[in-house]
Amino acid sequence: MDLIEFVSSQALRDHATAKYGKRASMGWSPGRRWDFGYSLAGDVYECFLDSIVTHRTRWVDVGGGRAILPHNDALSASLAERCESLTSVDPSRNVFENPYAHEKICSMFEDFQVEKKFNLATFRMVAEHVEAPDAVIKKLEECVEPGGLVVIYTINKHSPIPIITRLTPFSWHHKIKKIFWGGQEKDTFPVAYKMNSKQELDSLFVDGGEFKPALFRYLDDVSATIEYNFLNLVEMYVWRFCQSLGLRYFENNILAVYIRK
Repeated sequence: MDLIEFVSSQALRDHATAKYGKRASMGWSPGRRWDFGYSLAGDVYECFLDSIVTHRTRWVDVGGGRAILPHNDALSASLAERCESLTSVDPSRNVFENPYAHEKICSMFEDFQVEKKFNLATFRMVAEHVEAPDAVIKKLEECVEPGGLVVIYTINKHSPIPIITRLTPFSWHHKIKKIFWGGQEKDTFPVAYKMNSKQELDSLFVDGGEFKPALFRYLDDVSATIEYNFLNLVEMYVWRFCQSLGLRYFENNILAVYIRK
């Protein structure tokens, strides 16, 4: 049973309106998602984050680099203003380009010098890059206070695209990523896939005894064709067909939340 509340369908609708505008003014891509009743996995993460950040939140964002939410500047600014503190920790100097973090630390998270406790730690599309997960968990035990949340939003390693990525030389990753999602080459990093399944995450967080599971969801990811109108329409119908059969879409991401005991 979930220990914390997941976002509602109405909350996702409100989030879409705030991000993309009312239905009449939406572009074809968000408008189609609205009509199909589908929310991007990244939008679900943003909406969930919006629901848990308060004026008492002492937040460490791990590996976010230049952005907290790369595709939602308005919500990034709102969350940064709302929370008590926001520390961004990233080994890349991209972190100094982050306009929302109150404190910017260029460091591997496991080497981060903890000077205060946090009640929220977030890993947005970062867990797939972690080479030393045991060290990351140890650091979380050090810096997250009892009752604090750790939110992992990441790739499911058993989905088709991550499988292809594991079989593809890293020198090709940005070229492929640019075709589907765009972005800059300096924002593309090697992947390890050591924290990218429910079994792996539970083993790391729960079996050690310092955390307990609070929420776990597979988020259908219909984004590979987001820039291609006709292909996206086809993919949306495939997604709807899976929904009608009660099946999880074959490409999906993970949203996992753990509470520090």
